[in-house]
Amino acid sequence: MLSERELAFIAIHKDSYPRVYRFVRRRVESAEMAEELAADVFRVVWQKWADEPRSDLAWLLTIARNLVGNAYRSRDRQQALQDKLRAATVVRFGDESDNVAVQDALARLREKDREILQLAYWDDLGTAEIAGVLQCSESAAKVRLHRARAAFRKHMPLGAASIAAESTTQKMGA
Repeated sequence: MLSERELAFIAIHKDSYPRVYRFVRRRVESAEMAEELAADVFRVVWQKWADEPRSDLAWLLTIARNLVGNAYRSRDRQQALQDKLRAATVVRFGDESDNVAVQDALARLREKDREILQLAYWDDLGTAEIAGVLQCSESAAKVRLHRARAAFRKHMPLGAASIAAESTTQKMGA
């Protein structure tokens, strides 16, 4: 049986989610990100519910606005880091090196693809460990890694793609 608190929260979620989602969707690049942030709004509401059980739309949208701002700041920090890594790679290896091509290809990937490739190559994790980090099954991790590799190869220049594919195959034992 659900508690009174849970029933009240479910009612607020049911009534307010569409408006919160639309608010967030107008401010972010993708529907996937909007869904994630709208869900986070209600996670925050649930966490704060014991302290102040509020349900007014203005409060929900304030939380949403703050979460959108956090997401953009996080994206900007990630982009600044990628720019810094690329600049360091250019200085060290030259603008036409395969290392720069790898940096550029990674920058073009979706965040989830980039993350799984970094877990596999930068952090040197096997698929079982990747599955643990991503909280998915090992077979799901293998599929995700395979798709991320395919996406990566699409973004690599032809000459560099074959070199990257060889080292990928050797490293992962595929």
